[in-house]
Amino acid sequence: MKTKLIAAAALLVALPAVAQTTLRIGLAEDPDVLDPTLARTYVGRIVFASICDKLFDIDEKLGLVPQLALSHQVSGDGKLVTIRLREGVKFHDGEPFDAAAAKFSLDRHLTMQGSFRRAEIAQVDAVEVVDKSTIRLVLKTPFAPLIAQLTDRAGMMVSPKAAQAAGDKFGTKPVCAGPYRFVERVAQDRIVVERFGDYWDKGKVNIDRIVYQPIQDSTVRLANLKSGGLDLIERVLATDIAEVKKDPKLTLAMGTELGYQGITINVANGEKANNPLAKNPKVREAFELALDRDAINQVVFNGINRPNNQWVSPTNPYYMAKFPTPKRDIAKARALVKESGVSTPIVLDFMVPNNPESRSVAEVMQSMTAEAGFDLKIRVTEFATSLQEGEKGNFHVYFLAWSGRTDPDGNIFSFASCKGPLNMGRFCDPKVDELLTKARTAGSLAERKAVYEAAAPTILSNGSVMYLYHRTLLFAHGNRLEGFRVMPDGLIRVTGLRLK
Repeated sequence: MKTKLIAAAALLVALPAVAQTTLRIGLAEDPDVLDPTLARTYVGRIVFASICDKLFDIDEKLGLVPQLALSHQVSGDGKLVTIRLREGVKFHDGEPFDAAAAKFSLDRHLTMQGSFRRAEIAQVDAVEVVDKSTIRLVLKTPFAPLIAQLTDRAGMMVSPKAAQAAGDKFGTKPVCAGPYRFVERVAQDRIVVERFGDYWDKGKVNIDRIVYQPIQDSTVRLANLKSGGLDLIERVLATDIAEVKKDPKLTLAMGTELGYQGITINVANGEKANNPLAKNPKVREAFELALDRDAINQVVFNGINRPNNQWVSPTNPYYMAKFPTPKRDIAKARALVKESGVSTPIVLDFMVPNNPESRSVAEVMQSMTAEAGFDLKIRVTEFATSLQEGEKGNFHVYFLAWSGRTDPDGNIFSFASCKGPLNMGRFCDPKVDELLTKARTAGSLAERKAVYEAAAPTILSNGSVMYLYHRTLLFAHGNRLEGFRVMPDGLIRVTGLRLK
């Protein structure tokens, strides 16, 4: 017997250990708080894609697909939305996901102090539990973007037990129902998640551990990928495309973003709103006419982006062709500045997040607008800090991107409505508010587009955001990684990924 035990032990020692697979993802910034109710960064949404499943998701053609929800039905008057939930789902703390938990999460989005989701689902008047696997959303008015909003953070479900215990500290250790559970975070260094063994769709989870590493310098990010220190990076520089393509160990993946890159103008947020760009329409017009969006695209991005002056791209069905992008007219810009009576140079504090492309665009804009009498004082700021500065109104002009949403409402309402949570410039026009709310309740695409067209002249000429271009999404990964797809929202779906 003793001989058999020794032999068995020797056999076990001889067997190879099963290797733990780790996917290392390089991010362009460090996310803000990891609480889906309070978060607002694009890189945060990338991390959430691994830890916090939503009621619905999108496919590669922007179609709505079920995730934690299985289906939904809308009443004839559009004011009741009944959602059937997936059964047998667990949160990372072992608590069951059911109708009561879904109601808790949605109510939290609607009522929590500082919620950035409230405006996204503001038309929800009440969330009712129908039975253990069904909820009913009672709406104040019909709300066309509702299901699209639930494909993002507004649709993310959190564990009621964990959220109640943690309070406003939930974001330091989030507990959701995604394929991976949160392990640790070291600010500006890493976020670590590991495979959740009780995930409802565990057959599609093939990697044991994911490490997200914020590396602001794009050159360093790419160097880490080439050396094997990272497996996947987001926001490859346009100028690095050729380098990635010629490396046989790397794969370039591209897509078109739903969002936009623009500048936010402080029109009514504190003392810094008292500047000529915000207060004088002629100065505002002159500033835009001094810009050459096409040249910015060519100089900084080798022409791969799409210049535009609207919150959706020209490929979007909601694009308004009757408002074409203004062409540069430096003579008219100078004339407008002269007519305004404002003395030159017009000095503006230009806050710019610290990444190479943003800095390059800012420098090109600085040179262009100087010809019309502007003096942009570029203030490079760490991204998370810039968001805090933006909230305080500590800027004249803020270079800020928006990663975009599947419904156009997600690109405009929170930025242009008077109480919009992302309206850092504090633009407010009651008529625009009325129109944007109407666009949320209109039934057809044609009706909604007509309402946006009625609001556009005011938004484009006086609003807080001046739109510049829509980026091409650029990812690169090592050839060990299989199954990666660029999704329209630019988020990294980790289910289905494999490491050879």
